[in-house]
Amino acid sequence: MALARWLCLILALLSGLAVSGFPRNPSRLLRKRSLPEGAVDGIEVYSTKVNCKVTSRFAHNVVTTRAVNHANTAKEVSFDVELPKTAFITNFTLTIDGVTYPGNVKEKEVAKKQYEKAVSQGKTAGLVKASGRKLEKFTVSVNVAAGSKVTFELTYEELLKRHKGKYEMYLKVQPKQLVKHFEITVDIFEPQGISTLDAEASFITNDLLGSALTKSFSGKKGHVSFKPSLDQQRSCPTCTDSLLKGDFIITYDVNRESPANVQIVNGYFVHFFAPQGLPVVPKSVVFVIDVSGSMYGRKMEQTKDALLKILEDVKQDDYLNFILFSGDVTTWKDSLVPATPENIQEARKFVMDIHDRGMTNINDALLRGISMLNKAREEHTVPERSTSIIIMLTDGDANVGESRPEKIQENVRNAIGGKFPLYNLGFGNNLNYNFLENMALENHGLARRIYEDSDASLQLQGFYEEVANPLLTGVEAEYPQNAILDLTQNSYQHFYDGSEIVVAGRLADEDMNSFKAAVKGHGAINDLTFTEEVDMKEMEKALQEQDYIFGDYIERLWAYLTIEQLLEKRKNAWGEEKENLTAQALELSLKYHFVTPLTSMVVTKPEDNENQTAIANKPGEVIPSMAYLSEYVPPLLCVFSVDGDPHFIIQIPEKDDAICFNIDEDPGTVLRLIQDPVTGLTVNGQIIGEKRGSSDSQNRRTYFGKLGIASAQMDFRIEVTPENIILWNGDSLSTFSWLDTVMVTQDGLSVMINRKKSMVVSFGDGVAFVVVLHQVWKKEPAHHDFLGFYVVDSRGMSAQTHGLLGQFFHPFDFQVSDVHPGSDPTKPDATMVVKNHQLTVTRGSQKDYRKDISVGRNVACWFVHNNGQGLIDGIHRDYIVPSLF
Repeated sequence: MALARWLCLILALLSGLAVSGFPRNPSRLLRKRSLPEGAVDGIEVYSTKVNCKVTSRFAHNVVTTRAVNHANTAKEVSFDVELPKTAFITNFTLTIDGVTYPGNVKEKEVAKKQYEKAVSQGKTAGLVKASGRKLEKFTVSVNVAAGSKVTFELTYEELLKRHKGKYEMYLKVQPKQLVKHFEITVDIFEPQGISTLDAEASFITNDLLGSALTKSFSGKKGHVSFKPSLDQQRSCPTCTDSLLKGDFIITYDVNRESPANVQIVNGYFVHFFAPQGLPVVPKSVVFVIDVSGSMYGRKMEQTKDALLKILEDVKQDDYLNFILFSGDVTTWKDSLVPATPENIQEARKFVMDIHDRGMTNINDALLRGISMLNKAREEHTVPERSTSIIIMLTDGDANVGESRPEKIQENVRNAIGGKFPLYNLGFGNNLNYNFLENMALENHGLARRIYEDSDASLQLQGFYEEVANPLLTGVEAEYPQNAILDLTQNSYQHFYDGSEIVVAGRLADEDMNSFKAAVKGHGAINDLTFTEEVDMKEMEKALQEQDYIFGDYIERLWAYLTIEQLLEKRKNAWGEEKENLTAQALELSLKYHFVTPLTSMVVTKPEDNENQTAIANKPGEVIPSMAYLSEYVPPLLCVFSVDGDPHFIIQIPEKDDAICFNIDEDPGTVLRLIQDPVTGLTVNGQIIGEKRGSSDSQNRRTYFGKLGIASAQMDFRIEVTPENIILWNGDSLSTFSWLDTVMVTQDGLSVMINRKKSMVVSFGDGVAFVVVLHQVWKKEPAHHDFLGFYVVDSRGMSAQTHGLLGQFFHPFDFQVSDVHPGSDPTKPDATMVVKNHQLTVTRGSQKDYRKDISVGRNVACWFVHNNGQGLIDGIHRDYIVPSLF
């Protein structure tokens, strides 16, 4: 299970209702009576309530939002909720004027067929699930008639995991307007008793928070309520917009008079284990660090900063070493060394001198580190009562030596032999995270993505803190023989200070009088056994607080934990074993109504008097992605585009200028726009002509009618036409229409379709394309619908990138002089020197449609004649390719 820092309880974006589909003249359509304060375009969100019940770490959360349409025309209203990645949605209902439309959890393949049928009939309406660092986004939209009310209700459940000594509930509050009745209520029941409880908000001063917030705890019960008035929600005393935008965090812990606690309800038990006050077990740790060329710059500096901080926290009883890998492998020392002050000082100098170079040899680096740890154990150069850990950090995929992921996994698995854990840290998005995760999981570790951001160094330090203090090794929970069925994982290589081990199962005999649980482990000094015996009748009396407890919470906790662990095992299973694990997880997901990676929530909702189908899937670990790419332009980056007839535009912010050129070719011709042999990315475009052929070939108009975007490394292709978008992931095919609003995400990739407008394709943090849909009047006699293509981020492309657009990703310079009148008095000519060519160019303008697809924005540019000859490398016919892929 992931040692997630954010052990979230409540949803994020507390019912951020967003209004879309604005009328052209909203003021004429609103009712003459005055609108409630804070209403946006006639839509008033008058109530948002989040009700959370936490019983023995298991959280049951319900968010309810109510809105009314005060306008005299129908409005589309979107309900957005961000919830923890570790949570499972269990229910969603939509109620309009007293009629309720429920969501149903179905097997993913069944749901997909239902959804695709709706798509084929043009009846889909946008439900989106997306992921960020810690959260997933649930969105559903519906048309609300004039004067009608709508209620959205979402339920999800989650087991809170202990992190650094606390359970943390994280809320991202963002209602987007003043809400008359805004309230968060959290009730916590912990049979062990609550020892601490706190709440804080990033978006409000402590003075204001104090008057809107109440928190209390006594014995087994805790309560938090956040209920700001309208005035407390205002961003200023006279403002009508809300300041409720940020993080609201609740933390708590329980009494630990005993290191273990067992609870039994309705034939199911849960066993919590978190001893305190034990001496730390010494550890031998090898840091395996990627120093390939892609780590250049901020990533390398942040890594070094983190390692220097980690060295300050290494204990004198520990042993350590550093292994650096690029195309080859180098080590700081030939073997592990004790963390003496002298060695730590020498290690600091070594870290400060690290610099990037070369390729990425993951296999040899890991095998060197594993061998070093094994040798130290075999030769008894480290304490007998110590443990071993290997931590690898990389920002890319193996491309030197053994580079096949499955073979690297096999080599590492055989070398470790189950003796110690491997922790993999994936820096950024341009890597195969699934490979890192699978390799870590099958070696009793975990993977963590380190996001490329200003806090990357803190992310690295934070991970090390989680594993810095092992208190026990070889931990095993034992129960009476033949008394337990369907037990969750009960053995762990380590117990780390500040965490918690949770085991659940089903009793074979519900009528037993007592229940005994024991946990054994190896400590720093001796072996320990912790025993807990439960009197069943006393347990029944202790759990009578029905106001707080939802009756089957332990059974649902067991189901949640079992599904989570089955899905983890499934990642490294094959054949019949994988089929069995899938079947077990699917059966439980359907039985307990959980939206998991194997199931989907299908929502049928009213839309223009017809039922519309939307589908919510549980996404995998993915990169954060921008909400609206039309607003996403990285600062000081060139923007490269081809749109219209087809007009190529190279925008260069440093010069506050642009160059443009046209390519004149026959319909059906396919042009190579981008080709990068290093990243494996290619983009090709196929030209279409007018509906009626023009007898004047000089004045005929052509456009791009089809685009092909492919990643050879990911085995992923996208074919875009004005009718639909087809995605191939290997042999798996998905089809979407331009009527969808949907996001598709996987490791290192996101595709977002904005209904009838544009599509955004992002490969990691450094490559982003926008495809714009141009639709013409259906009875237009001459023109077809066509596509525009924009490169808004090319930082992640290699220096070997080429193509009609790709060649301009590299820095180049040009000079313009001798500006003089041309044949058109409104368009002066000039002399341009570029790429050692002297060209005659003409001042004109082209359209950039990224932000306004109907009108566009004029971009002044120097036009290069003759199909860009002299500007592009070679001639334009060099870029003709036989097919889209």
